[in-house]
Amino acid sequence: MKNNFIKLYILSFVLFSDIMLFAQPGQDQGGGGLEGEDPPTASINEKLIWFGIVGILFAFYSYKRRLSRV
Repeated sequence: MKNNFIKLYILSFVLFSDIMLFAQPGQDQGGGGLEGEDPPTASINEKLIWFGIVGILFAFYSYKRRLSRV
């Protein structure tokens, strides 16, 4: 039981410290709005097909590897 508590504590520490490391304070402009324009979005839509194919191949490879061990 104590081992599970330690693992949960470490996991929560890593998750919360990750959020704090990447959070950046905004620049107050006096009018109540924080920061100006957002950066342009990443163009991931063009690569979704390739990500799906790679994911299916990886799942097939993992499944095949697991069957070869048994």
